[in-house]
Amino acid sequence: MTSNGPGVALPPDILESLEQLIFGAIGLTSFALADNDAADLTLAQWRAMVVIGRTDGLRVGEIGARVGMSLPSTSRLISRLERHGYVSTARDERDRRATIVRMTDEGRRVRSAVIERRRQLMNSSLAAYGSQLPTDLADGLTTLARAFSPYE
Repeated sequence: MTSNGPGVALPPDILESLEQLIFGAIGLTSFALADNDAADLTLAQWRAMVVIGRTDGLRVGEIGARVGMSLPSTSRLISRLERHGYVSTARDERDRRATIVRMTDEGRRVRSAVIERRRQLMNSSLAAYGSQLPTDLADGLTTLARAFSPYE
């Protein structure tokens, strides 16, 4: 058994299933990106768009911390997103040394299109398993989502 915290251990088969689920989710996202105007986005850029899109604006350093990148790498990533027209940047009025990043209308459109395409892929992938899905799947997935929320 593998421990994931004090007094909690998950059996290896559950960890393996979670790994497979995560690999599948990454694959779904890659396909959804390729099927949209966002085909030129890397997964790291997509991750930043997900983080930025959940706020009204974040500092570059906050984005880096949430996506697990250094400040220089995050700055370069944001510059690429800005060149694509997906985000805009402005100096923070409270701290002129900091830059605030916001999603543009085009960024929101692309983000929504990718999320919608990924949902379509999930639905079509799960359609054949409808009768095999547990009735408490929503509760279980909600619990997993809460457990993984620090990494959103």
